[in-house]
Amino acid sequence: MLKKNKINIQLLKKMCYSLIKIRKFEEKIIERYPDQKICCPVHLCIGQEAIAVGVCENLKKNDYLFSTHRNHGHLIAKGADIKLMFAELYGKITGCSSGKGGSMHMIFPENGILGTSAIVAGGIPMAVGSALASKIKNEKRVSVTFFGDGAVDEGTFYESLNFAALKRLPVVFVCENNFYATNSPQKARQANCDIYKIAKFFNIPGICVKGNDLFAVYRVAKESVNRARNGSGPSLIEARTYRWRSHVGPETDIEKGLRDKKEVEEWQALCPYSCFRQAILKNKLLKETDIIEIEQLVTNEIEEALEFALKSPYPVADDLYKDVY
Repeated sequence: MLKKNKINIQLLKKMCYSLIKIRKFEEKIIERYPDQKICCPVHLCIGQEAIAVGVCENLKKNDYLFSTHRNHGHLIAKGADIKLMFAELYGKITGCSSGKGGSMHMIFPENGILGTSAIVAGGIPMAVGSALASKIKNEKRVSVTFFGDGAVDEGTFYESLNFAALKRLPVVFVCENNFYATNSPQKARQANCDIYKIAKFFNIPGICVKGNDLFAVYRVAKESVNRARNGSGPSLIEARTYRWRSHVGPETDIEKGLRDKKEVEEWQALCPYSCFRQAILKNKLLKETDIIEIEQLVTNEIEEALEFALKSPYPVADDLYKDVY
């Protein structure tokens, strides 16, 4: 049960804002993608937004974040500029990666986002590396790496957990378990589907949380981030969730026969935004007018960002050789 006297209302509004912003950003991509002016592949996170918000609201601006091909929500929750994100999707010179990276390779160093990797599990060792640097420099920075259940099939996941545990590094491993690696169900790939239990073999905390419950994710992440920041070492969070759309693109997997319609509908009934909205209204933490105001604010920001992207110029031929080392 939520209690108003224990809730920071400004934090609540900020989480509401981020949750809505991620959802509307992804919905705008779905709306515009058929125009075929966004030429890069897009991996959408609709249905998984609460994990990004719950974790990132516990981070400082200079904390490090490493993401995956499904990165939009993480970047927005960490404070990335959606004007630059939209511009990147459209391949414009004003994009956060100068139009060269597209959806899967966005970067915002000023927000601690040092890059996203399309390689499965590719961001995990990078987060461990940044955490090692932070510890050597005694900077009190925390590194967070997001990855899917498919990354648990990779050896670098286990190597990274071992090294981070051995050196007591300030890193939080966040597995967004949506039960599918592309179209391969978790139960067809992993003998033990309780990912959080892997942590015990490295003598670090392993926590399983309902990934669509923003408040639950926030509480779990707060504990793990504080643990990392105070020098107590890494944690592994398994946040169980579900993506509504296909592995890549704006479609769903239902029409392709890759997922059962009933399964998708059951998870859609657990929509992280709807559940969050119902909880704060039921407990009278915010008024409906507050939420409507936030929704309108985000809608305006999305339209402004899209307009910025569409009006921005494309790179010229000589730009091909810039930032290449």
